Amino acid sequence: MFFALLKTMRLRQWTKNGFVFFALIFDKQLFIVDSFLRTLAGFFLFCLISSAVYLLNDIADVEADRQHPEKKHRPIASGKLPLNVATGAAVGLIVITLPVAYYLAPALALILAVYLLINILYSSWLKHIPILDVLIISAGFVLRVAAGVTLITVVRFSPWLYVITTLFSLYIGFGKRRAEMTLLEEDASEHRKVFDGYTLPLIDQYITIVSGTTIVAYALYTFNTPNLPPNNHSMMLTIPFVVYGIFRYLQLIQTGHAAGAPDEVALKDRPLQITVLLWGLAVIAIFYLS
Repeated sequence: MFFALLKTMRLRQWTKNGFVFFALIFDKQLFIVDSFLRTLAGFFLFCLISSAVYLLNDIADVEADRQHPEKKHRPIASGKLPLNVATGAAVGLIVITLPVAYYLAPALALILAVYLLINILYSSWLKHIPILDVLIISAGFVLRVAAGVTLITVVRFSPWLYVITTLFSLYIGFGKRRAEMTLLEEDASEHRKVFDGYTLPLIDQYITIVSGTTIVAYALYTFNTPNLPPNNHSMMLTIPFVVYGIFRYLQLIQTGHAAGAPDEVALKDRPLQITVLLWGLAVIAIFYLS
């Protein structure tokens, strides 16, 4: 039962919470010990609250998951994790996380509470509304970035990063919807009501729009990157990594190799892993060694 609980908490998806570190890295405070430790603590708190959300989502979706070809193997849907244990764990995580977050930074506690609230609304209602369902997913990523901002004294953090995060998370969200529709084929709307409002050509158009605007927004950001010497446009060197990463994920979606969650795909696909690693190393080198 313990391992079933850990599986339902989806520790692999904690990688999403890496967005909490954006403020620390892009404000050039990565090697400031106090800022790093505060951000690290905020990261783990976001991990705990997101795990509580995953538990609540699986509790709410238990009947639908039992009809899904892959989700039926989830611990709650399969009966390996009793509903009362899952509910108790979710409540326990919330009760622990919010007070600790308030002690660390009141604004962080507020962001975690908002994240929890919108995900509860998502599970009970908003996930059935086309477009809005993906916007809610995107909001979760933006809140992660905002959480990182609350944990440090920001000097020159660029608001462009909020725009890029929004666009990129929309791209990932619509990509996930497309992968799910491809997996479920004509039975998609029976498993999830929201698929009544989508078609594959429509989602492809959404993906084309947000992928293109993500690349443009990131390119514009590299021209005006804070914390770099004047007229230093070395961040432009990171654009190819972003372009390849976006194209690679799109390739995986179109070829049917991205049926799982985006973070699970990234953990399995070696080219994506190498791209993210090289992008991260390039950003750190440019910000901290230039």
